[in-house]
Amino acid sequence: MLAQPYQLYVERRDASRNMARFYAMSIEQTLFGQACLIRRWGRIGAHGQSMQHSFDRENEAVQLFLDLLRQKRKRGYRPKGKPISSDSSTHEG
Repeated sequence: MLAQPYQLYVERRDASRNMARFYAMSIEQTLFGQACLIRRWGRIGAHGQSMQHSFDRENEAVQLFLDLLRQKRKRGYRPKGKPISSDSSTHEG
């Protein structure tokens, strides 16, 4: 059983570049007791793509979840409705 729920939905919007993307992740337990990290991404309003990663230990799934979260934040993804502040030192790399 998972220690706690892990869910994330973030967006990246840039009207000048006609960019409207989403990225969603969750960690769920499989029928066999494994931790499964499920990722979905694509253009907002579209079904997008998905990928699943299975782990024997929950902490491995959580580590990947946190690593991906850091990567997305660096690229400008933010929770829905929260714009990137103009004083942010985050730049796409």
